[in-house]
Amino acid sequence: MTNGTIKNLRWYIGGLLFLSTVVNYIDRQTLSVLGPLLKAEHHWSNTDFMWIIVFFRIAYSIGQTVSGRILDRVGTRAGLTMAVIWYSLAAMATSMAVGLKSFCGFRFLLGAGESANWPGATKAVSEWFPRKESGWAVALFDSGSSIGGALAPFIVFGCYQAFGSWRPVFIVTGSLGFLWLLLFRWLYHSPADHPRLSPEERNLILAGTAADGARPAQSPAVAHLPYRTLLRLPQTWGFILGRSLTDPVWFFVTDWFPIFLVARGFKLEESLAGFWVPFIAADLGNFFGGGFSSFLIRRGWSVGAARKVIAVIGGLGMTLLVAALFVHSFVALIACFAVSTFTYAAFSTVLLNLPTDLFPSHSVATVSGMGGTGAGIGTIAATLATGYVSDRYSFEPILLGAGTIALIAMAAVLLLVRNSRATDEGILHRI
Repeated sequence: MTNGTIKNLRWYIGGLLFLSTVVNYIDRQTLSVLGPLLKAEHHWSNTDFMWIIVFFRIAYSIGQTVSGRILDRVGTRAGLTMAVIWYSLAAMATSMAVGLKSFCGFRFLLGAGESANWPGATKAVSEWFPRKESGWAVALFDSGSSIGGALAPFIVFGCYQAFGSWRPVFIVTGSLGFLWLLLFRWLYHSPADHPRLSPEERNLILAGTAADGARPAQSPAVAHLPYRTLLRLPQTWGFILGRSLTDPVWFFVTDWFPIFLVARGFKLEESLAGFWVPFIAADLGNFFGGGFSSFLIRRGWSVGAARKVIAVIGGLGMTLLVAALFVHSFVALIACFAVSTFTYAAFSTVLLNLPTDLFPSHSVATVSGMGGTGAGIGTIAATLATGYVSDRYSFEPILLGAGTIALIAMAAVLLLVRNSRATDEGILHRI
């Protein structure tokens, strides 16, 4: 730190975004980890539990588009502040739930607040990081989902054992957001007016151009593009379809994995012992996707080509979920899921980078939010299918679908996503 400035401040901002995602996932995973206990206490079927997840997803999917537009208008600092206050209060209020309907209501409120995290973090990356580093930055904040998911079983069950009840657990995990908010409000400002940002780093950020085909950090393109213009671009649909078809696979793991393992005949204690492994694998996958694509860009690859290599690896790797149908040992089953979540996370990192790579700064959160809404709709459909099919048949058809649909997502990205120059030409042609 020199003259009040902080060296490499953008990476401290990246750390803030990472911590936000960790807290976000601990809040949402509290219910999933307690799921087997709550099902037994309230005599819920998988279909009953499904409805709690669906209400969260409905609010989360609608909220991503709404919050993305709000973030582009009010800014990252104000938008994320409002969102964290909202979802932290909703998480704590879940402690007052008394039955299925109240759980559905509180999870709806939680989903509405948490929906702003990914559009907000993506927007922050577009403002704070040049394109040659954005892969690493997205990997950093997105890895918070994996770390939060891995930490949740230990925090949740530690609190459950300490208090002897599930109700205080929601209060403890929900309060973490307010601790994060104190740090965020102290440190986070936009690069243009941050008092602790050095002139050298500010110039690096504002220059923004890192590789052939990359968009400058402060694009001269039209701000606040209307939805009709964005939705007429194939690039937008490549991003939306990519997220809509891959996110449901991840959310199957986050929402159903303990219940799935118990259904396969493993004891709850055994399932919790392996529950964290796919999350750690996903964390490594985030950095592989972001790091390897950034490495290729530094070696002279275009941004688009570097991202698409990771999309191919991710799409092919996720098919290993089909192999989970044919293994019986606990270790082998966990390994199949770990490889799948590793490659999913690499693919996800690329997808989360696409709005920053392709679109003007003032439309990044809007496009990110539309992709989140598409992912939410896909996840709702997958959740409904999981509840009904697992109650009436088994989890096997769900794994078969999850392991193959990623290939369609991969094809959508390869065929529809074009470079930023093609996006600019498409935008100018339509306004």
